[in-house]
Order: sequence, then C-alpha cells, then structure tokens
Amino acid sequence: MGSSPQLGSVVPDFTLPGGVLTEDSFERRDYKLAEARGRALVLAFYPGDNTTVCTKQLCAYSSGMETFEALDAEVWGISPQGVDSHESFARAHGLRMPLLADPGRETARAFGVAAPGIGVRRAVFLIDAEGVLRWKHVALLGATFQSLDTLSDQLSGIKNT
Repeated sequence: MGSSPQLGSVVPDFTLPGGVLTEDSFERRDYKLAEARGRALVLAFYPGDNTTVCTKQLCAYSSGMETFEALDAEVWGISPQGVDSHESFARAHGLRMPLLADPGRETARAFGVAAPGIGVRRAVFLIDAEGVLRWKHVALLGATFQSLDTLSDQLSGIKNT
C-alpha cells in the first residue's frame, strides 16, 4: 500500500473510465479529476460491486445526493471492477453517482488504498473546489463506512473555511 495524499495538499490528477445512471440510460465517459474543480468532490473507494457493505454504502450516498448537491459537492465511486460491472450494479440498485473503473488499481495506489488480498480498502477522500484534500478516512477492515451525516458535516466545514 502506497502513501495517501496528505491533508492540505493538492490531490494528484487522474483519468478513469466510468459511467452514471441517468433515468434509463447509463452514460459512459472518462472522468478527469481536474475537470471536477470548482466543486467539492467526494471520492469513495470501495472493494467491489454488489457486495453487502459496498451496496449499503453506495445506496446511502445515492439516496443522499440532494444533501451533496446542496453542499455543491459531487460523489464518485471508484473500485477495481470494469464499467460493465458498474452499469449492472448501478441499474440493480438505482445508484445515481458516477462509478469509475480502476481495474489496474493505479488510482487506488496513488491514494494509498490498494491492498493485497482485498484489492482496495474502503476509503473516502473529500477534496475542495481547488483540488486540495481536506478530509480522509481509510478503513482498516472496511466492515463499516462513513455515513452521509459524517460526510455532510465534513463538507459543511470545508465550505465554511
């Protein structure tokens, strides 16, 4: 596992393929971190599509999209599965945030969350509108996840600084 970006530092740019479910279509494109500037961004790394805890986590974040929108924040989910798997996962659970594919785990390594055996540690990084890391949580076991309330409290704090 590599080292994670430090709080207060600009997060390294990356580009990953992904897609987002909008009504009945799954719109595929490349997602570039640099293009997200101007809004806060929640990067939610998760071990796998259609696993119990990951499904609960992403469903909670998806059902809270209005909360994130009110805080002028986007949410991106990132895991090692491919875009086809992400489309199936998004359709099965009505997930409304972009799901990005990191099959080689290069981005997970850049964020210090690649892990032998499990692939990717469950982690959340909050990045401000200028691309600076303001808050992070990297789970050791990943049996639980950061709640919508915790993330909205942290985002509110970022917005008010």
